[in-house]
Formats: sequence, C-alpha cells, structure tokens
Amino acid sequence: MTHIPAITGTGVFTPSQTITNAELVAAFNAYAERFNAENAEAIAAGEVEAKAPSSEEFIVKASGIEQRYVMDKSGVLDPARMYPALRQRSDDEPGIMTEMGADAARKALARAGREGHDVDLVICAASNMERAYPAVAIELQKELGCTGFAFDMNVACSSATFGIQAAADMIRAGSVRRALVIDPEICSGHLEWRDRDCHFIFGDVATATLIERADDAKGARFDILSTRCATEFSNNIRNNNGFLRRSRPDGVADRRDMQFMQNGRKVFKEVVPMVGQHILDHLAAEGVEPEALKRLWLHQANKSMNDFIGRKVLGRPPEPEEQPNILQDYANTSSAGSIIAFSKHSDDLGEGDLGLICSFGAGYSVGSVLVQRHL
Repeated sequence: MTHIPAITGTGVFTPSQTITNAELVAAFNAYAERFNAENAEAIAAGEVEAKAPSSEEFIVKASGIEQRYVMDKSGVLDPARMYPALRQRSDDEPGIMTEMGADAARKALARAGREGHDVDLVICAASNMERAYPAVAIELQKELGCTGFAFDMNVACSSATFGIQAAADMIRAGSVRRALVIDPEICSGHLEWRDRDCHFIFGDVATATLIERADDAKGARFDILSTRCATEFSNNIRNNNGFLRRSRPDGVADRRDMQFMQNGRKVFKEVVPMVGQHILDHLAAEGVEPEALKRLWLHQANKSMNDFIGRKVLGRPPEPEEQPNILQDYANTSSAGSIIAFSKHSDDLGEGDLGLICSFGAGYSVGSVLVQRHL
C-alpha cells in the first residue's frame, strides 16, 4: 500500500540578536580602514589591494536584504575579529545546532498535535554540520525523544527540499510513519564577513518540517503530491574547509577559500534559468499549469533572482502574495529560507490550493516540492 505524505507542521527558530545593515556597514568599514592602514606600504607598492568601503545602499540594491538574525553579533561586529564568538560546549551538553533545531522541531510538533516519540525518522539537513560525527540528527533524535533512526544530509542550500523528498519517499514506501526534517543553519560561522562582496548575505535560523501519512493528520495539512531534485556540478559556490585541512601544506593558514566563496555573476546567470526550467518541467510532468499555483515559496538568497524565476514560471511578474519574500528580515539562511517563507505564508491558502516549495544553491542543486492544501 502506498501512503500519501503530508506536511502537518512547521516551526522556525529565530535568534534573539539582529544585525542591521547600518551596524554591519559600520563594522566592515572600520575593519577596512584598519586593514588599509596596516598594509599602507604594500598597497602603495601595488602588492596588496586596498579594501573598498561597503554601504547600506549597495547591500539593498545587490540583495534586497535589510537585516539578519545571528547567534552572536559581538564577534561579527568586532573589526579586529569579524566572526562569531561562541562559547565552547562540553560533549555532555547539546550542540548549538541541536539547540536551534530542537526549538524549531518542538514548534512543528506542536502545530501538528504531535510529540517527539511519535516521530520515527529525523533528518538534519543543512549546509554545514558542526562536527563530522556523531550525526547532529542523532543528537536531535535524543533531545526530542524520537524513535527509529536519524541521519545528516548536506546539499547546501537545497538540503531542506532534498530532505523532504527523502522523508516523503520513505513514508510512501511504508518504511517510516512520521519524519522531522530539521534545518539548523548557523551561516554566520562559514560566511567571510571581511569580504565586501558577500559580508551581508547570510543570517542564522533553524526550521523544521513534520511529514506524516495524510491519513494520520490531526488537522490542516499540505499533501506532498510530487517532489523533484536535480544536481549539476559547479565550482561557482564553494567552501574548502574540511577535516583534511591540517594534512596539507598551508591548510591551517587563514585562507579565503576556507569560508563561503561564490562567483556571484556566474551563479545568477546559470542558476536562474536552471531553476525556472526545473520548476516548469516538474509542473509539466504532473500535468499542472503554472497559473494553477497559488503560491511559490522560493529559496531566499536574492530578491532579483526570485523575481526572475517567478516571472519565468508564471509568465508575468508575480504578485507579492504569490511569491512571498522574507530575506529582507532574515537574509539568506541557506536551506531554511524557503521553509521560513512556507511556514509564515501558507495558513491563508484554501481547500485544494496548490503551491510549490523550491530551494537551490551550491552543487549546483535544486529541489522542488509540489503541495496541495487540505483543511
């Protein structure tokens, strides 16, 4: 027997600290001035390139971002540091990703009228894990009191939709009854805050999506009608950090490629048409006309990217309510962005309404989830 998987609850953990564009620009410009002063002779000799200042106008024009939430702003805004200052945790207490993810998961469970012991699969899907092992997902399983099994998944910004597909497939097959896909994204840890071209992009957050058999749902739900994932290798978004770092000649040096890197122009040029076509192909395979979609919940990386994708899919500029954006408040939160948009902008849909969740990013990778509302 094939079971229909349904999203019955979502949750969002939002850190208490925010960094406005004004705060970010002030810290970055202080760092740039400090760098230029310390390297004045090398800059004058043409050996080192001077750091150009950032501005609030540049950030909003480039991304549409106005602020971001972070787990620690003190370290990020310290011109002598420019990365988070997080306390060392003992192995006997929950890790920071577990703390964030468990909060989001409990909210998702509460919305669905469930408890941790009702869940028999936990997938922790995120761009970076705070350690190689034991899996963060297994720590979340323990923290939440879930049964069954758990594993980590990393497909960068597409991790949430890839996780939803994996969970939905297992529910269809009958190997699990109920699953949590948890996306704890502490992007402030892998962002290079000292790079003017990207220092404004990311924020921290955690999301959780509860998926169970539609027949088991206690209230309103979104049936997962279909999922589709695709990958295509590209070096245009990359992070070279990893456990082999110490084994290489300059692996422990403060190298730029050990943090988030991207060739933004190439990413925009290549990813936007890839995602638009992916969505259109997915809809066509399911016999759904684009105009039948009541809502697109897209990955929240860049407003211009989303505007282009929405226009390609719908054949016209999308109305704000058709394609809600949250990145002005949250910035890019990697895999969590589309789930934040879904969680905050889905309760108003009516019986039978169709929508599509889509995330995309490094890999390249793109995942889409076609859902239908039932009350």
